Amino acid sequence: MSFLAKINSPSDLKQFSRSDLPVLAEEIRKIIVEVVSKNGGHLAPSLGVVELAIALHYVFNAPHDKIIWDVGHQSYAHKLLTGRRKQFNTLRKIGGICGFSRMSESPYDAFTTGHSSTSISAGLGISCAKCLKKESSKVIAVIGDGSMTAGLAYEGLNQAGDINKDLIVVLNDNDMSIARNVGALSSFLSRTLSARYLQNFKKELGEFLKSLPKIGDDIYQFAKRSEDSFKTFITPGMLFEAFGFDYFGPINGHNLNHLIDILNNIKKLNEPVLLHVTTKKGKGYLPAEKNPVYFHGVGSFEVKTGNSIKKNSIPTYTEIFGNMMVRLAKDNPRIVAVTAAMPEGTGLAKFEETYPDRFFDVGIAEQHGVTFAAGMATEGFKPVVAIYSTFLQRAYDQILHDVCIESLPVVFAIDRGGIVGEDGVTHNGLFDFAYLRSLPNMVVMAPKDENELCRMLLTAISHKGPIALRYPRGNAVGVKIDEKFEPLSIGKGEILKEGDDILILAIGSCVSEALSAHLTLSKQGIGTTVVNCRFVKPLDSNLICSLAVKIPRIITVEENVRQGGFGSAVLECLSDKKITEFFIERIGIKDTFVEHGPQTLIRSRYGIDAAAIISAAERLLTQCRKRKKD
Repeated sequence: MSFLAKINSPSDLKQFSRSDLPVLAEEIRKIIVEVVSKNGGHLAPSLGVVELAIALHYVFNAPHDKIIWDVGHQSYAHKLLTGRRKQFNTLRKIGGICGFSRMSESPYDAFTTGHSSTSISAGLGISCAKCLKKESSKVIAVIGDGSMTAGLAYEGLNQAGDINKDLIVVLNDNDMSIARNVGALSSFLSRTLSARYLQNFKKELGEFLKSLPKIGDDIYQFAKRSEDSFKTFITPGMLFEAFGFDYFGPINGHNLNHLIDILNNIKKLNEPVLLHVTTKKGKGYLPAEKNPVYFHGVGSFEVKTGNSIKKNSIPTYTEIFGNMMVRLAKDNPRIVAVTAAMPEGTGLAKFEETYPDRFFDVGIAEQHGVTFAAGMATEGFKPVVAIYSTFLQRAYDQILHDVCIESLPVVFAIDRGGIVGEDGVTHNGLFDFAYLRSLPNMVVMAPKDENELCRMLLTAISHKGPIALRYPRGNAVGVKIDEKFEPLSIGKGEILKEGDDILILAIGSCVSEALSAHLTLSKQGIGTTVVNCRFVKPLDSNLICSLAVKIPRIITVEENVRQGGFGSAVLECLSDKKITEFFIERIGIKDTFVEHGPQTLIRSRYGIDAAAIISAAERLLTQCRKRKKD
């Protein structure tokens, strides 16, 4: 029987001897690779923290002690150790366990995560609450070096050091290179200096020195500066010491004995502590070690080779956007690209390679990225800010305040708009229509296919104010991309099909679903007019209202929340034009958060596909017939 098979909770883990733990780590890595190869997921981050997860649960007593995994995409080993081993094969499947930490999934998940850099703030809040309730438990926030590029992390550090609350921050550094001798020395010193008797001695000595008349405080300050200088010479901990944290590290994050020793020491401290551990992304699976960027978030693959299983000749919207950026930038030196730590994910890697001086990766700092782009726009450049829809939410104030008030010409290329699939509730881009269309000076549009994406990007580059184009995750429709493009007329839609019974107003990826529904309905003798509205703001009010008068049975279709979205915009438009005689069904996401699962299945389950449009058309016709009879 394997070691992992014996673990149903962390209490089972504590029964193992330390010599058993490296074998357990190998077993955990094997099952993570097997499951992710079938289900997809965040492989490299989770492989890198296997020993850290084991050590944390070996030393601390979750769920009494709270362990918060920043982002949560590295929590697979944590899930396996906390009662979800038997369900782990359902990872990211519909109805299965989430690919991130989720409070509603397990009491061992102390905080729901998915976006980066929240763990320190959340951990400090939990620690303060525990203090008020007079509960004695430890709070541990595990945060990666990438997440430390976000301002939110430093806001949390700043308050934690200021109020001196009991909080342990584990900095998982999988990028910094530590020389072997320096790393070994700092590891030894950190494990030694963190011992409780030395910490107590240091405090007692400090109090004694400060008590000496006249010279005591000066001697204490000199001793403190000497200690800080020594630690700074051998470790990169000066920044964290300045925030008021006791810094220990760097520690090899794959050495279980060292990890357990130092965690046992620092758990006895009752003040802000930062433990710096160094790990290797993809540890234990060679393809992931060689290419951690690709295996950060990956689809299904062959375990033996690491090669992707799913092959599709149709390019993704992300790839089309990236290629078009390079194409447009060739003739326009004012185009610059801005992304928040995702050049590959947003399709800008080729732009970075071709125009390195015009590419800016701001790190996981969406707020800064938007204001940075606004600054470039004031100097005559055309910044294209490429960020996932779910992450752009973090920069709402900067879009409003720093871009829209002065109507600066910043282009927002919003990737992953709509249902994202297996990444689920924290990553679905279902709110951008609503949170952008309310902003004065903003233009919001969404393409029906790859050609229209290219035309919209050209339109955005030509526009003299803030403008956003939103496109979905995954493969495009499959149409041949034109050699030449013309920009679109802002706020103008197009009629794709004509019929007298139902008016379908669709936007973005839902246009193809509307056309599919049109084919089925036409076979049933139901005529439909299908409009590709293109723009959420400004709407083509003349086209929409003229058609609504002729065909007062209307369906709006969007892959966005209904509240404040495209359908709401159509209702407002009809109301403003004093059109009152109509029947309408708004197809979109109801007032709920959407869970993880395959995109097609999720669209069907939440009623935003062709079948939903057909059902809505039949209901409208039935409703109209009933009204006539009455």
